[in-house]
Amino acid sequence: MQLVKIGLAALLLLVLYLTLWPVPVAPVAWDAPTDLGLVDPFAKNDRLAVATAIELNEHHGPEDVTIGFGGLLYSGTEGGKIISFHADGSDLRVFADTGGRPLGVEFAGGFLYVANAYLGLQRIRKDGHVVTLADEFDGQPIAYADDVAIAKDGSVYFTDASSRFSAEKWAGSYGASLLDLLEHGGHGRVFKYDPFSNETTLVMDGLNFANGIAVSDDQTYLLINETGSYRVLRYWLQGPNQGSSEIVLDNLPGFPDNINNGLNGRFWIGLVAPRSAILDRYSGSPFIRKIMQRLPAALRPRAVPSTHLIAIDGDGNVLMNLQDSAARFPAITGAFETRRNLYLTSLFGNRLAKVRKQDLR
Repeated sequence: MQLVKIGLAALLLLVLYLTLWPVPVAPVAWDAPTDLGLVDPFAKNDRLAVATAIELNEHHGPEDVTIGFGGLLYSGTEGGKIISFHADGSDLRVFADTGGRPLGVEFAGGFLYVANAYLGLQRIRKDGHVVTLADEFDGQPIAYADDVAIAKDGSVYFTDASSRFSAEKWAGSYGASLLDLLEHGGHGRVFKYDPFSNETTLVMDGLNFANGIAVSDDQTYLLINETGSYRVLRYWLQGPNQGSSEIVLDNLPGFPDNINNGLNGRFWIGLVAPRSAILDRYSGSPFIRKIMQRLPAALRPRAVPSTHLIAIDGDGNVLMNLQDSAARFPAITGAFETRRNLYLTSLFGNRLAKVRKQDLR
């Protein structure tokens, strides 16, 4: 009888913990689209099995890459450093220390622009000197600068993935992203920084984890990855629809991360992880999702290793679908395209995947 009482007391304590213990998320009900899985145009393949590795040694998390000073490749790392190296990975060295977590990087006008998840939008000179351009808006911090895109007129567009879950406060960019995706509270924003007036203006808000951003070659629109809603948005900068947005690609089979301009008008998108069946199943049940956050970390929804990259046009048509079922390079955030190669960026690990385009079949 005593054991029964102890068991009932323990069960009661467990129930109370799972239902009442304070957690940082306040989930919002939404209706997740039915996950169709890896069907056309996202059918399974192993076209990325030809990828080789550029070893980054002690540097981890090459989340984005671009060509910058001296024709070298530049990438941010988990340790806050910007590293540079040749196309074959040789002569790798530290170019600058951002003091935070550099995510998106773009080169324009003789500067390297960085979306620093901890510190906001930054600009780096050729000598490695770092200046923070925008770290707050309307008196509130930019909590999770994620990606950056530069227009031909010098305007700098960048995303704030979550104004609620600071990447610095919540165990880095990955930890904060898990909280924001679980809550689905619409805390993502898009900003425009004017380098001439030094002013930051709001372009869009209410997004569920505003992630990758790119400017079209003709400068008429932005493409933005809304990771938490599995979709790509188009925001019009010019024309009769200026200032409005629309969905161009919906119900993706994974979480879209970066979006980078490629050649011939295409855009590359990394699907950093497959969708979570349990998150989709309980999208309309905030109470259940709150309970999920009270579970041990190992039992909560988290990214499943995969390697998936797609290319689209500005209307959302899928032009290429590249995968590796072995997931040798997991958590692909996106790709940087040159005339000969694709460089596949990643959230984790100390290797940058490289694919010779002539080897793609």
